[in-house]
Amino acid sequence: MDHLRVFHEVARALTQTLELEEILLIIMDKMAQFFGPERWSMLMVDDEAGELYYAIAVGEDSESLQGLRVPLGQGVAGWVASTGNPLVVPDVALDPQWYAFSKANPDLRIQSIACVPVRSGNQTLGVIQLLNSKLDLLSEYSISFLRILCDYAAIAIQNARSMKLIQTLTITDDCTGLFNSRHLYTMLDEQIALAAHSRRSDFSLVFVDLDRFKQINDTHGHLVGSRLLAEVGNLMKRTLGPGNACFRYGGDEFVALLPGLGKQAAIDATVRLWERLREARFLGGQGLSLSIAGSFGLATFPEDGSTVAAVIRSADTMMYAAKSTRDNVSVAGIGLIAGPRAGLHGPTGKTTTMAAADLGPLRN
Repeated sequence: MDHLRVFHEVARALTQTLELEEILLIIMDKMAQFFGPERWSMLMVDDEAGELYYAIAVGEDSESLQGLRVPLGQGVAGWVASTGNPLVVPDVALDPQWYAFSKANPDLRIQSIACVPVRSGNQTLGVIQLLNSKLDLLSEYSISFLRILCDYAAIAIQNARSMKLIQTLTITDDCTGLFNSRHLYTMLDEQIALAAHSRRSDFSLVFVDLDRFKQINDTHGHLVGSRLLAEVGNLMKRTLGPGNACFRYGGDEFVALLPGLGKQAAIDATVRLWERLREARFLGGQGLSLSIAGSFGLATFPEDGSTVAAVIRSADTMMYAAKSTRDNVSVAGIGLIAGPRAGLHGPTGKTTTMAAADLGPLRN
């Protein structure tokens, strides 16, 4: 009855919360109560790196395991993760392979091993590892108990991943992979709330409208147009870096949020993006070499707008001002600063004239 109560408590946790760490701690706690190991841990698989990392570690030297990674195939956990097979060794002294491993790693002081993969379908999500347990690990009941709790852990991990995917999809634009306009408003609210409680209150907003994008759709079709939008989005992310956020606002309009950047720093970043866009060639993988320019509008909080609606309106107004010449940057409080008939304010603050008329806003 005690063991049935364990399953009931874990199942109830699965239905009451989607917090992965909370559920895994419950599962690992019940497992520890049952087997009484000296040390126990749960390691998760990082598929991209081909490694395991410690998600939970309890017992002696557990703090030293934080951040430690184990290559797949190495050690106890690495072997179990790479093979997908459980490893149960009640006494390592009676197993030549793992006795040799324990001798090679005396600091671990391994006497018994129970390491079981956490699997979903054919995929190993992680492993649960118990060292030096007090109960007989070879009994059929013990193995079944381990497997059932690992199945619960797999359900918790998959639920958390599904929720993360759903959350990602709700804030992501399908075409470009950038954030969508809904998330822009959320992040702007967060920035203004942060400004209310912080000395670092400024941020800047850049609106970008691709010049004569319809010409590409009419000439090459909407599929090419969609791929171009995706590549432009990637260029924005690469140019502005991970500290800034990029959004597809709708159609061929993009937005960049530049947290912590005042007017001059935002001008530098915007001009750099403007230059990269007009220099880039797109869709080489499809046998094309398309170029496109954009009209950029820049506004800074709070000087150009002290509310979400006001700063968006200011940046949007500047973008439409840039559309008067196309291939240009317009800054709230300054006006046109790039492209034909405009001065370009570089990082030093000096003004230089750029003759860009011959480049044109759309060059195929």
